[in-house]
Amino acid sequence: MIPQLRTFLAAAIVPLAIGQASFAFAQQAKVTPLMAQPLPGFSGPEKEGSVALVEFPPGTSSAAHRHNAHVFVYVLEGSLVMQVKGGQEVTLKAGDTFYEKPDDIHVVSKNPSATAPAKILTFFVKDKGAPATVPAN
Repeated sequence: MIPQLRTFLAAAIVPLAIGQASFAFAQQAKVTPLMAQPLPGFSGPEKEGSVALVEFPPGTSSAAHRHNAHVFVYVLEGSLVMQVKGGQEVTLKAGDTFYEKPDDIHVVSKNPSATAPAKILTFFVKDKGAPATVPAN
C-alpha cells in the first residue's frame, strides 16, 4: 500500500480501533482498514467512503457508540447481535446485512458465541476527516 494511503487510512479508520474510548471494541476486535476514497459531488461538507474488516473474537461486545455516518455492514462469518436505539435486536449470520443511519446510537453489538469468531465488512459514508466512531452521549 502506498504510504500516503496508509496514512490517510490510519486517520480515517484507525479511530475504530484506538483512541480515548472512541471505539468500545478497542481491546477485543481487530480492525483492518482496507480502503478510503473521497466522494465528490455531495452538497455540504466533503464526504468520503471507507471500508474496513472487523474481526470479533468469541464473546466480545461493546458499549453504546455512534458513527455519525451511513454504515453498511456485511457479515462474512460467524454471527453478531446488533441493535440501534429504538430498533429491534437482531442476530445476523454470514451473508446478512445491517445498516446504521448517521444519527443512530448503536446500543448492542456483540458476538454471542463463546467459541467462534465473527467477521464483518463495513462501509462508511461520512464527512471527510471525521472520526468513524465516537462514544454515545
